[in-house]
Amino acid sequence: MSNLLRKATPIAKEATPRRFVFLLLDRFTMLSFAGAIEPLRIANRVSGQELYRWVLAGEGGEYATCSNGAAFKLDMGLDEIERDDIVLVCGGVDVQKATTRGIINWLRREARRGATIGGLCTGAYAVAKAGLLDGKKATIHWENQDGFLEEFEAVKLTKSVFVMDGNRWTTAGGTSSIDLMLKVIAADHGEDLANTVADQLIYSTIRTDQDTQRLSIPTRIGVRHPKLSQVIQMMEGNIEDPMSPADLAEEVGMSTRQLERLFRRYLNRSPKRYYMELRLQKARNLLMQTDMSVINVALACGFASPSHFSKCYRSHYHTTPYRERGTQGLPGGAPARLSI
Repeated sequence: MSNLLRKATPIAKEATPRRFVFLLLDRFTMLSFAGAIEPLRIANRVSGQELYRWVLAGEGGEYATCSNGAAFKLDMGLDEIERDDIVLVCGGVDVQKATTRGIINWLRREARRGATIGGLCTGAYAVAKAGLLDGKKATIHWENQDGFLEEFEAVKLTKSVFVMDGNRWTTAGGTSSIDLMLKVIAADHGEDLANTVADQLIYSTIRTDQDTQRLSIPTRIGVRHPKLSQVIQMMEGNIEDPMSPADLAEEVGMSTRQLERLFRRYLNRSPKRYYMELRLQKARNLLMQTDMSVINVALACGFASPSHFSKCYRSHYHTTPYRERGTQGLPGGAPARLSI
């Protein structure tokens, strides 16, 4: 089979291998890392050449542990890399804690030397923390976008599966690393090789940087009703300044009563209740992912007072915003910040 693959994907013999440096942060996400490194391995195998090389790096230079507990032996610590290397920062759970001063300084140093630097999954947080995404388009997992937007206002955050803005690359996590690497392989050695690699991965739909992360609203809610989807889209886009049910109904050409019946029929809750749940979900993300005060979180999610916010939050999550923040990262408590 290998002979057939080599014939199917001819590559110029003089191709110089590109080297990737995978910077593994503490508790990085294995899926995102594997989705990046495996296409490189397969590209080498099916072409019959060493098109790509890679090393694993991390603070301390010994071992890195991913979020599922598996440990990886590192090839290097925070040493100086080759000028043409591509650095991919692999993030995961509690990336704020994993983004140490040493990591930030190393990223800044290598960026000054001209390295291409990318962030996989929440690795985009570390790249942004080093100031390397300022003025750049970027992406991060949808669950982490609220906190990222609050902390890094100079970054042009998108909802794309992956983004390549010059020598700064970011992915949304999960399988989006595969899409990024297939794009790289296609640019380096042609679409035929990229498609062969995708075929080996049983990856039948290759996404581009124009594809967005989340499922469509009809798919998420399990209902295909154009006006209902339109209203939910307006709700999601107006969290800080919530629209009234009357305004939402008017925007889609319905009466308030018709809108109420629509939500009751398909979602078994009122428009007001559904909207409240969206706002509280964003509030929880901000509490977990940022150091914003509870008052500022309340304001960012459309609550006029901390007391009203606390009352609504307790009713929905059965704890207060203050206690929620106090339990993050503790055994049996809420998930750690910026967790995927």
